Amino acid sequence: MASTAASTDEDAFKTPKNSRVKRFRTSVGSPITIPASPFMKKLGCGTGVNVYLMDRMGKLNASPWAVKKINTRCASRQTAVYQKRLNKEAKVLKGINHPNIVGFRAFTAANDGSKCLAMEYGGEQSLNHLIEKRKEDGLKAFPAANIEKVALHVARGLQYLHNEKKLLHGDMKSCNVVIMGDFDTVKICDIGVSLQLNENMRVSNPKAVYIGTEPWKPKEALDGGGVITDKADVFAYGLTLWEMMTLAMPHLEMLEDDDDEEDDEEDDEDSMEDSFDEDAYYKRLGTRPALDAEALGSSYRRIVELFYLCTNEDPKIRPSAAQIVEALESNAPLEKTPSEVIVID
Repeated sequence: MASTAASTDEDAFKTPKNSRVKRFRTSVGSPITIPASPFMKKLGCGTGVNVYLMDRMGKLNASPWAVKKINTRCASRQTAVYQKRLNKEAKVLKGINHPNIVGFRAFTAANDGSKCLAMEYGGEQSLNHLIEKRKEDGLKAFPAANIEKVALHVARGLQYLHNEKKLLHGDMKSCNVVIMGDFDTVKICDIGVSLQLNENMRVSNPKAVYIGTEPWKPKEALDGGGVITDKADVFAYGLTLWEMMTLAMPHLEMLEDDDDEEDDEEDDEDSMEDSFDEDAYYKRLGTRPALDAEALGSSYRRIVELFYLCTNEDPKIRPSAAQIVEALESNAPLEKTPSEVIVID
């Protein structure tokens, strides 16, 4: 398990009064200055948090940091929940060192009690942002080579979490993968809802709750009393590959524009709500979404087969992250059986 984060030493994180910056110390005691939110570029946001780019100007060969902070606009009753998650993420992240997972840099508490986590800057955009941009540009699936690179690098990160750290990421999806440049680096982020695994790769605490994000949840996480294992991450990983092939969110294809376009924006929203089949949506959760493999072409064969294997409803049939890495690194064949169950040789 990761070592205790530096946030337990409250005296080390005093913030000067009448200042527009927040100051704190790293675990080695060197002073760090983080600008206030308005003076940093906003990179993105999540549930209850915002992420900013911190350009460490003035420091020789200093790489930028990504700073995650509690959103000041979130409901006060939820602030404690988000702070607890950020505190947990800092503790876990401090004990992690892997090229495909964003690294820990520093952690502090502001005067108002909110948390501030400084991390390695993993990339300009999340994979989800790239998917949305590609869709807006009228393009189709990412090139197979890009998807295979993401598949391998994310699988390496998951293998490290599962096997080395005995941790379930707990919320795999395109939003939690960051990309630098033209897929130069691929890193997993946002491990604030991770869960501890035991030696059998099951969540060790029977009272622990799998948070996840609904469209990416496997059957076992949707059914009450389901056994959560490392294979829950693998299911969501398979859907992340599906996102890159379809430029869509799992199971939300029912959200289609009404045939009769309305000029009034409110009417458009109403028609979208009317067209959304809620019963069909909930029935499809935890299942494998449709994929037109023929339209993708032969260059996507391995990725399609990997997607089929990872999204099997039976977690025992899904491969482990280690098996995925071994197959992709060795270019081992992924065969599709007549029953549509994909197996790794």
